Amino acid sequence: MRILEIGPSEARSRGGMAEVIRGIRESEVLSREFEVDSFPSYIDGSLPVRLLYSLYGYLRFLTCCRKYDLFHIHTAERGSTFRKNFYLRRVKRAGKKAVVHIHGAEYLTFYDGLDSRKKEIVADFFRRADLVLALSGKWKEELEGRFQMSACQVLYNGVEPEKLQRAVSDPAEHRNSFLMLGRLGERKGTYDLIAAAELALRQNPALKLCLAGDGEVDRVRALVKEKGLEQNITVPGWIDGAEKLRRLREVATVVLPSHYEGLPMAILEGMAAGKAIISTTVGAIPEVVGEENGILIAPGDVPALADALLRCSGDPGLLADMSKNNREKVEREFSVRRMHQQLAAYYRQVME
Repeated sequence: MRILEIGPSEARSRGGMAEVIRGIRESEVLSREFEVDSFPSYIDGSLPVRLLYSLYGYLRFLTCCRKYDLFHIHTAERGSTFRKNFYLRRVKRAGKKAVVHIHGAEYLTFYDGLDSRKKEIVADFFRRADLVLALSGKWKEELEGRFQMSACQVLYNGVEPEKLQRAVSDPAEHRNSFLMLGRLGERKGTYDLIAAAELALRQNPALKLCLAGDGEVDRVRALVKEKGLEQNITVPGWIDGAEKLRRLREVATVVLPSHYEGLPMAILEGMAAGKAIISTTVGAIPEVVGEENGILIAPGDVPALADALLRCSGDPGLLADMSKNNREKVEREFSVRRMHQQLAAYYRQVME
């Protein structure tokens, strides 16, 4: 069976969706049964660059789509859905099967803010799909409630624990060090974290935070400088590869105080690297993080976030327990192997 993934470019876009696409294409589990290619429909860049590439990508797609049996369409909120609607309509006109995989953290908020005409376009998009994949059980219930879908299933993101082994370290040695990975800005709670760090530093001046990612990097750096926190908070910008592993190794806790979220790869990577997790009760996060492996707070609760920082930095035993539990949980429930085994079953189900 030949499968084509459609979504952001693996090489020219950043974020969790591109990582998921690459992982599926390179999967040893899936390659035993399927031939999987990826098709870049989008790249990062200015608005004109994105628009021109999107048009160019769709025209290219029309020349190659006939040779595939199944299409795995990755989408998020806003323009992503409307672009992918063109692909899905073309696939279904050709009598082919399609899986729609929802990634966007703010998808339902986006949908609720649309006018009636655009809501109908989105609803039709989901109705045309042979299967819709949601990142969590909660999302599945909410999507089914909005769109009355019968063909919706859960597919958790996964990570490769072996690739994170180099980032495992003794949490007691790094108990004062914290890392945030992701797009910097309001949605990810970056400014909440800076405010919480300012509070926590009054009790523990040894705290160190690294805020790594793209997005509002310059604004975040300016705020850190304005508050005089350069000695405690570093903002390196986007990191990946060996640099990401090094930064993970140098901390005991990964922090992601998001206001909206799906199932963030940053949390799964932190768990695989044996880090405690501080995050919020949004998206699929409560399905992954509990008292045994992290601390969850309400989004925007800065005092609670400061308390969580202090609690982790002040309790090496807690960090050791969370480190062990997270590594075991990833192996058991959130490995890429497990994710791809489930995805293979969904592919077979759609093609029956």
